[in-house]
Amino acid sequence: MKLAAFDFDSTLMDGETINFLADAYGVGEEVAKLTAEAMSGKIDFFEALNKRVALLKGMSEKKVINICENLPYMKGAKELIKELRTRGITVVVFSGGFRYATNFAKKVLGFDADFANVLHAKDNVLTGLVGGDMMFGFSKGDMLLRIQSLLKIGCEETISVGDGANDASMFELSKVKVAFCAKEVLKSKANVIIDSKDLTKVLEYI
Repeated sequence: MKLAAFDFDSTLMDGETINFLADAYGVGEEVAKLTAEAMSGKIDFFEALNKRVALLKGMSEKKVINICENLPYMKGAKELIKELRTRGITVVVFSGGFRYATNFAKKVLGFDADFANVLHAKDNVLTGLVGGDMMFGFSKGDMLLRIQSLLKIGCEETISVGDGANDASMFELSKVKVAFCAKEVLKSKANVIIDSKDLTKVLEYI
């Protein structure tokens, strides 16, 4: 293995960033429902993302940053990434969530690069709009293919780890496809299934 691609929400981090934000803003129930449907593949990821972010319109950017810098990381996340990098494996993170969270997590967990979405803010307040690298259901696979091309790394040398429907596109380009505490829609496409919240178990399959 030379390249490891990870999902962030509910994989490296124990929960969904947007649900934490929504709970703090009083729209948690509505957002959580949309998140669950998107991660299960029941509704289009792009459509669900825009609907959820629109519900955060008016939220203080300062509050968003504070929440994103205090998220609970998954057990074993730091240890796993450290071991992968010790073995010379490049570690990238793809998140349908937000750079406020992944940029900070990069400093804590030590992965090489993050690709996520950006919550648009004006005058330090969220506008309800979003853009970025991971807007669509196919975005993770699309970015993984580009990275493989740049680093001259093939599918046979790639492992991907995720939990939701929008992680399936990574699996198509990976030899080791790890469904971590995942939705059934992703488990059906995996060749490794881990159902306990301990990321160090991934090392058993590398």
